Amino acid sequence: MLERKLIDTAQVPGGAELQLISHGRDHMITLERNELMSTRMQFSEEQLAELTIDRLTAERPHMLIGGYGMGFTLRAALARLPGDAKVVVAELVPEIIEWAKGPMAHHTGDCLSDPRLTLDMTDVADPIAEAADGMRPQFDAILLDVDNGPDGLVRPENDKLYSPRSLRQAREALALNGVLAIWSAAQDPRFTRRLEKAGFAVEVREVRARPNNKGPRHTIWFARA
Repeated sequence: MLERKLIDTAQVPGGAELQLISHGRDHMITLERNELMSTRMQFSEEQLAELTIDRLTAERPHMLIGGYGMGFTLRAALARLPGDAKVVVAELVPEIIEWAKGPMAHHTGDCLSDPRLTLDMTDVADPIAEAADGMRPQFDAILLDVDNGPDGLVRPENDKLYSPRSLRQAREALALNGVLAIWSAAQDPRFTRRLEKAGFAVEVREVRARPNNKGPRHTIWFARA
Protein backbone atom coordinates (compact mmCIF):
# COMPACT_ATOMS: atom_id res chain seq x y z
CA MET A 1 0.00 0.00 0.00
CA LEU A 2 1.45 3.34 -1.09
CA GLU A 3 2.13 5.85 1.66
CA ARG A 4 1.01 9.45 1.50
CA LYS A 5 3.91 11.83 2.08
CA LEU A 6 3.84 15.55 2.85
CA ILE A 7 6.31 17.20 0.48
CA ASP A 8 5.87 20.88 1.23
CA THR A 9 3.49 23.55 2.48
CA ALA A 10 2.66 27.01 1.17
CA GLN A 11 0.92 29.95 2.80
CA VAL A 12 -1.68 31.61 0.62
CA PRO A 13 -1.29 35.40 1.08
CA GLY A 14 -4.09 36.43 3.40
CA GLY A 15 -5.46 32.90 3.45
CA ALA A 16 -4.96 29.26 4.35
CA GLU A 17 -2.01 26.89 4.28
CA LEU A 18 -1.78 24.51 1.34
CA GLN A 19 -0.10 21.11 1.51
CA LEU A 20 1.52 19.27 -1.39
CA ILE A 21 1.20 15.52 -0.83
CA SER A 22 2.58 12.64 -2.89
CA HIS A 23 0.99 9.23 -3.32
CA GLY A 24 3.29 7.19 -5.52
CA ARG A 25 3.62 9.10 -8.79
CA ASP A 26 0.43 11.03 -8.09
CA HIS A 27 0.18 14.32 -6.22
CA MET A 28 -2.56 16.27 -4.51
CA ILE A 29 -2.86 19.75 -3.06
CA THR A 30 -4.96 19.90 0.08
CA LEU A 31 -6.34 22.48 2.47
CA GLU A 32 -6.91 20.95 5.89
CA ARG A 33 -9.16 17.97 5.04
CA ASN A 34 -10.21 19.32 1.65
CA GLU A 35 -8.51 17.88 -1.43
CA LEU A 36 -8.42 20.87 -3.74
CA MET A 37 -6.87 19.11 -6.72
CA SER A 38 -5.26 15.82 -7.62
CA THR A 39 -3.42 14.32 -10.58
CA ARG A 40 -5.89 11.41 -10.35
CA MET A 41 -8.88 13.65 -11.10
CA GLN A 42 -8.10 16.31 -13.68
CA PHE A 43 -10.72 15.92 -16.39
CA SER A 44 -13.04 18.73 -15.29
CA GLU A 45 -10.13 21.20 -15.09
CA GLU A 46 -9.12 20.19 -18.62
CA GLN A 47 -12.72 20.61 -19.74
CA LEU A 48 -12.66 24.14 -18.34
CA ALA A 49 -10.22 24.95 -21.16
CA GLU A 50 -11.62 22.63 -23.82
CA LEU A 51 -15.24 23.72 -23.52
CA THR A 52 -14.29 27.39 -23.29
CA ILE A 53 -12.24 27.19 -26.49
CA ASP A 54 -15.20 25.49 -28.20
CA ARG A 55 -17.21 28.64 -27.46
CA LEU A 56 -14.69 31.21 -28.71
CA THR A 57 -14.99 33.05 -32.01
CA ALA A 58 -11.61 34.84 -32.03
CA GLU A 59 -9.04 33.44 -34.48
CA ARG A 60 -6.10 34.33 -32.20
CA PRO A 61 -7.54 34.07 -28.70
CA HIS A 62 -6.15 36.09 -25.82
CA MET A 63 -6.89 34.05 -22.68
CA LEU A 64 -6.50 34.69 -18.95
CA ILE A 65 -6.32 31.71 -16.58
CA GLY A 66 -6.45 32.16 -12.81
CA GLY A 67 -4.69 30.34 -11.20
CA TYR A 68 -2.15 27.74 -12.28
CA GLY A 69 -3.13 24.96 -9.83
CA MET A 70 -1.56 21.78 -11.19
CA GLY A 71 -1.52 23.13 -14.73
CA PHE A 72 -4.33 20.93 -16.08
CA THR A 73 -6.27 23.86 -17.57
CA LEU A 74 -3.16 25.52 -19.00
CA ARG A 75 -1.89 22.35 -20.68
CA ALA A 76 -5.31 21.61 -22.18
CA ALA A 77 -5.54 25.18 -23.50
CA LEU A 78 -2.07 25.14 -25.05
CA ALA A 79 -2.84 21.84 -26.77
CA ARG A 80 -5.83 23.40 -28.53
CA LEU A 81 -4.87 27.02 -29.12
CA PRO A 82 -3.12 28.19 -32.32
CA GLY A 83 0.54 29.19 -32.34
CA ASP A 84 -0.26 32.91 -32.34
CA ALA A 85 -2.62 32.79 -29.34
CA LYS A 86 -1.70 34.44 -26.04
CA VAL A 87 -2.25 32.97 -22.59
CA VAL A 88 -1.76 34.82 -19.31
CA VAL A 89 -1.70 32.73 -16.13
CA ALA A 90 -2.21 34.68 -12.91
CA GLU A 91 -0.90 32.76 -9.89
CA LEU A 92 -0.71 34.28 -6.42
CA VAL A 93 1.30 31.56 -4.61
CA PRO A 94 4.98 31.28 -5.69
CA GLU A 95 5.31 27.77 -4.27
CA ILE A 96 2.68 26.50 -6.71
CA ILE A 97 5.04 27.28 -9.59
CA GLU A 98 8.04 25.93 -7.66
CA TRP A 99 6.18 22.65 -7.15
CA ALA A 100 5.33 22.52 -10.86
CA LYS A 101 9.00 22.87 -11.77
CA GLY A 102 10.23 20.56 -8.99
CA PRO A 103 8.32 17.61 -7.47
CA MET A 104 5.65 17.65 -10.20
CA ALA A 105 7.91 18.30 -13.17
CA HIS A 106 6.92 14.96 -14.74
CA HIS A 107 3.32 16.23 -14.84
CA THR A 108 4.21 19.77 -15.92
CA GLY A 109 6.21 18.99 -19.03
CA ASP A 110 7.26 22.08 -20.98
CA CYS A 111 4.07 24.12 -20.60
CA LEU A 112 5.71 26.82 -18.46
CA SER A 113 8.26 27.52 -21.21
CA ASP A 114 5.68 27.78 -24.01
CA PRO A 115 6.25 31.06 -25.93
CA ARG A 116 2.51 31.79 -25.90
CA LEU A 117 2.50 31.93 -22.09
CA THR A 118 2.94 34.93 -19.82
CA LEU A 119 3.16 33.99 -16.14
CA ASP A 120 1.89 36.82 -13.96
CA MET A 121 2.57 36.29 -10.24
CA THR A 122 -0.38 38.26 -8.95
CA ASP A 123 -4.00 38.09 -7.89
CA VAL A 124 -6.10 37.35 -10.99
CA ALA A 125 -8.29 40.32 -10.01
CA ASP A 126 -5.43 42.64 -11.08
CA PRO A 127 -5.24 41.76 -14.82
CA ILE A 128 -9.06 41.69 -14.94
CA ALA A 129 -9.19 45.23 -13.52
CA GLU A 130 -6.44 46.41 -15.87
CA ALA A 131 -8.25 45.03 -18.93
CA ALA A 132 -11.54 46.56 -17.76
CA ASP A 133 -9.82 49.95 -17.33
CA GLY A 134 -8.13 49.81 -20.73
CA MET A 135 -4.64 49.44 -19.25
CA ARG A 136 -4.11 46.18 -21.17
CA PRO A 137 -5.93 44.48 -24.07
CA GLN A 138 -9.25 42.83 -23.34
CA PHE A 139 -9.42 39.06 -23.08
CA ASP A 140 -11.37 36.71 -25.31
CA ALA A 141 -11.69 34.32 -22.37
CA ILE A 142 -11.25 34.54 -18.62
CA LEU A 143 -11.03 31.16 -16.85
CA LEU A 144 -11.29 31.14 -13.06
CA ASP A 145 -10.31 28.16 -10.90
CA VAL A 146 -8.83 29.84 -7.85
CA ASP A 147 -11.05 28.23 -5.24
CA ASN A 148 -13.50 25.34 -4.80
CA GLY A 149 -16.23 27.46 -6.29
CA PRO A 150 -17.63 30.99 -6.14
CA ASP A 151 -16.58 31.60 -2.56
CA GLY A 152 -13.36 32.32 -0.67
CA LEU A 153 -12.48 28.92 0.79
CA VAL A 154 -8.74 29.18 0.16
CA ARG A 155 -8.58 32.93 0.75
CA PRO A 156 -11.38 35.19 2.02
CA GLU A 157 -10.24 37.90 -0.40
CA ASN A 158 -11.34 35.62 -3.27
CA ASP A 159 -14.96 36.41 -2.39
CA LYS A 160 -14.59 39.71 -4.22
CA LEU A 161 -14.06 37.88 -7.55
CA TYR A 162 -17.65 36.66 -7.43
CA SER A 163 -19.29 39.87 -6.21
CA PRO A 164 -21.71 41.73 -8.52
CA ARG A 165 -19.18 44.55 -8.93
CA SER A 166 -16.32 42.23 -9.90
CA LEU A 167 -18.52 40.26 -12.30
CA ARG A 168 -19.45 43.49 -14.07
CA GLN A 169 -15.75 44.34 -14.19
CA ALA A 170 -14.98 40.91 -15.69
CA ARG A 171 -17.62 41.57 -18.35
CA GLU A 172 -15.88 44.85 -19.20
CA ALA A 173 -12.53 43.02 -19.39
CA LEU A 174 -13.87 40.73 -22.12
CA ALA A 175 -13.68 41.43 -25.82
CA LEU A 176 -16.74 41.11 -28.07
CA ASN A 177 -18.22 37.60 -27.73
CA GLY A 178 -15.78 36.88 -24.89
CA VAL A 179 -16.43 34.14 -22.37
CA LEU A 180 -16.04 34.09 -18.59
CA ALA A 181 -15.72 30.46 -17.41
CA ILE A 182 -15.76 29.51 -13.73
CA TRP A 183 -15.04 26.07 -12.24
CA SER A 184 -16.76 24.86 -9.10
CA ALA A 185 -16.85 21.68 -7.04
CA ALA A 186 -20.62 22.04 -6.66
CA GLN A 187 -23.68 23.71 -8.14
CA ASP A 188 -24.80 27.13 -6.96
CA PRO A 189 -28.06 28.42 -8.48
CA ARG A 190 -27.71 31.73 -6.64
CA PHE A 191 -24.42 32.38 -8.41
CA THR A 192 -26.07 31.63 -11.75
CA ARG A 193 -28.61 34.37 -11.02
CA ARG A 194 -25.82 36.71 -9.95
CA LEU A 195 -24.07 36.22 -13.30
CA GLU A 196 -27.30 36.93 -15.15
CA LYS A 197 -27.87 40.12 -13.13
CA ALA A 198 -24.33 41.21 -14.07
CA GLY A 199 -25.38 41.15 -17.74
CA PHE A 200 -24.16 37.73 -18.86
CA ALA A 201 -25.90 35.07 -20.91
CA VAL A 202 -25.20 32.00 -18.80
CA GLU A 203 -24.77 28.32 -19.62
CA VAL A 204 -24.17 25.80 -16.81
CA ARG A 205 -22.47 22.47 -17.50
CA GLU A 206 -21.89 19.54 -15.18
CA VAL A 207 -18.66 17.61 -15.81
CA ARG A 208 -17.28 14.50 -14.17
CA ALA A 209 -13.86 14.62 -12.50
CA ARG A 210 -12.66 11.65 -14.57
CA PRO A 211 -12.96 11.03 -18.33
CA ASN A 212 -14.59 7.60 -17.79
CA ASN A 213 -17.73 9.37 -16.52
CA LYS A 214 -16.80 8.57 -12.93
CA GLY A 215 -15.73 10.59 -9.92
CA PRO A 216 -17.41 13.68 -8.43
CA ARG A 217 -19.62 15.93 -10.52
CA HIS A 218 -18.18 19.41 -10.98
CA THR A 219 -19.84 22.53 -12.35
CA ILE A 220 -18.62 25.01 -14.95
CA TRP A 221 -20.38 28.29 -15.70
CA PHE A 222 -19.92 29.76 -19.19
CA ALA A 223 -20.96 33.41 -19.16
CA ARG A 224 -20.89 35.30 -22.42
CA ALA A 225 -20.55 39.05 -22.42
